[in-house]
Amino acid sequence: MSDESPLDRFKSVLAGTARAVAHEPEIEVAWTADNPVANGKNLRLPMPGRGLPRDQAMEARGFADSFALRLRHHDEALHGRHAPAEPTARAAFDAVEAVRYEALGAQAYPGMRGNLDAAQQVRTQGDPIARATRSDEVPLPAALALMLREHLTGQPVPEAAQAGVALVRGWIEGKVGSDFDALANSLDDQQAFQKLSLDMLQHLELTRADQLEPDTEDADNDDAEDDGEEQPDDSEGSDEQNPADAAAEPSEGDEDGDSEAERQTDDDSAEAEEGDEGEEGMLPVRPNRPWTDIPANFDYKAYTQSFDEVIAAPELCDEDELTRLRAYLDAQLKGLQGVVTKLANRLQRRLMAQQNRSWDFDQEEGLLDAARLARVVISPGQSLSYKIERDVEFKDTIVTLLIDNSGSMRGRPISIAAISADVMARTLERCGVKTEILGFTTRAWKGGQSREAWLAGGKPPLPGRLNDLRHIVYKKADEPYRHARKNLGLMMREGLLKENIDGEALLWAHSRMLARPEDRRILMVISDGAPVDDSTLSVNNAGYLEQHLRRVIDWIEKQSPVQLVAIGIGHDVTRYYRRAVTIMDVEQLGGTMIEQLASLFEDERT
Repeated sequence: MSDESPLDRFKSVLAGTARAVAHEPEIEVAWTADNPVANGKNLRLPMPGRGLPRDQAMEARGFADSFALRLRHHDEALHGRHAPAEPTARAAFDAVEAVRYEALGAQAYPGMRGNLDAAQQVRTQGDPIARATRSDEVPLPAALALMLREHLTGQPVPEAAQAGVALVRGWIEGKVGSDFDALANSLDDQQAFQKLSLDMLQHLELTRADQLEPDTEDADNDDAEDDGEEQPDDSEGSDEQNPADAAAEPSEGDEDGDSEAERQTDDDSAEAEEGDEGEEGMLPVRPNRPWTDIPANFDYKAYTQSFDEVIAAPELCDEDELTRLRAYLDAQLKGLQGVVTKLANRLQRRLMAQQNRSWDFDQEEGLLDAARLARVVISPGQSLSYKIERDVEFKDTIVTLLIDNSGSMRGRPISIAAISADVMARTLERCGVKTEILGFTTRAWKGGQSREAWLAGGKPPLPGRLNDLRHIVYKKADEPYRHARKNLGLMMREGLLKENIDGEALLWAHSRMLARPEDRRILMVISDGAPVDDSTLSVNNAGYLEQHLRRVIDWIEKQSPVQLVAIGIGHDVTRYYRRAVTIMDVEQLGGTMIEQLASLFEDERT
C-alpha cells in the first residue's frame, strides 16, 4: 500500500498535467504559503487544505495551468524586445499578454477553463480594482485585462471587480474601438498580438508612437539581448490609474500573484511615481523576489528619519473612538470565549508547573519535619526539627509581542492577533511574566513625507528606506494589563494598517528589550509574510528590505541574548527565522502562540 497522502497524489497529478500542457518534462511542483510563483520550470503553488476542498484544489490547478501555458505559448525575449518602458503601459502590456496565453488554454482545454477562472478570482480579490470606488482609483491595466479576457473567452468579469470595471468600461471601449476583435484573431501569433497590443496602448493614450522602438522582425540580436536585461521580467502589476487623464503612476506590482509577481521595478518606474499619493484602501503585496541577487557590499540606510514616529496607542485616536474599537474587539472575543479561556488556563498551568517547590530544613519554625522525628526519640535533648517550603521562581522574564500592522493583515488576521495578544498579556501577568505589546506599520502609503523630501532633493539614486515609520506601543512592559486593555482595540481602526518594514521594527523592539533588567527576554513576532513598502522597493534593489530583515534576524539569533520566535499567518516565515512556525488558518494563532511560548520556557528549564 502506498504511503502517499491525498495531497501528495494531487501534487503528482498537478506536476504531470503541467508537464503535458507545457511540453516540458522537467517541470517540478512545490507548495507555498506565499504568492504562487513560477521560477523557470519550478512552480510554487498554493497548498490546498488536507481534505482537498474543491475550491482550493481548483485554485491550485488554475495557477499550475497558467504557469504551464506561459511556458508553452510565451516567448519572453520577444515580449521584452519592444515592451514600453513607462510603468503603467508596461503593466498593461504584460497583463494582456497573460490574457492571450490563458485564453489559448481555455479554448483548447474545456476542463482548464474553470481552473483558470478560480485562479483569476483569487488574483482579483487582492487587486486594488476590487476596492475602487471612483474611476481614478481603478488600475487601468487590471480593468483592461479583465475586459479583454471577457471578450476572448466569454468569462464574465469576477464579481469582486465588476464595480471597478464598470467605472471605466465606457471610457476603455470608446478608446479601443475594434482592437479587441483584432487581438482575438491573433491569439496564436505572439508577435502579431504584440504589435496590436502596442497599437491599443496608443489608442488608450498610455504610449506615443515616438516612445516605441521600430517593431521590425529583423531587429538586431544584441539589442534584443540588452533590452531583455533592462526590462523587468514577468510583470503583471496593477497601477492606480485615472483613465480620463491616463496619468503615469507607479505599478503596485505582484497583485495578481501569477508568475508576473517576480517583476523588479526599474528606474523609469521610480520617475513615474513622482505624482503619487497613497490610497487608504490599498493593500501592500507580499513580494516573492529573490534576495540572493543583492551585492555583497549591500548597505541598508534610511533616506531620512525625520518623519518616523514611536507613538503610544491612545495618541492615535480619541478616548471615545478607542472605547468603541475595544467594544468591537470584545464582541469578536465573545465568540471565542470558551477557546480563549482553555488556552489561557493551559498556558498558566504549564508555566506554574515549572515553578518547582523546594524545602529549607532544620528551621526553628514552620512545618514539623516528620522524617527527623526518629532523631528526637534517640536523643530526647534534641529540639524538634521544622521545615519551610520555598518557591523556586522563574528567572525574571519579559515577553514582547511584535505584531505586523500592515494592510495585508486587515480583517480576521489582525482581529485574531489582537485577541491573542490580549489573552497572552492577561495570562502572563498572572504568572508574574512582564509583557510588552508593540505594532509596526508606516504613516503613509507610498512614502509619505520621506518621499516628498526625496523628490524635493532631486531624487538621488538608491536613497534607501523611503517611507515614514510608525511604531506603536500598545502596552509597556511595566504597565498593568487593565491600564492597556483598551489600547488593543486600536488595531481594529480603519486606515491604521498600511505598509511594513520588518527589519527596522525588529531592531526597535529588540533595543527596547535590551534596555530591560530581566534575565530572560523573549521576542515573538507575528506577521503574515515578507517586508513590503512600494516606495522603497521602487527606487532600490528589489530585495532591499528582505535582505535587511535577514541580516537583522541572523544577528539577533546568533549574537543577542534575546530569544526570537516568529509565527507566520498564511505565509512561510520559516525561510527567515530559525525558530518559527507557519499557520494556514488564523484561528490557530492563539494556540500556536501558547505552544511556542511554553516550549521556550520548557527549553530554558531543561
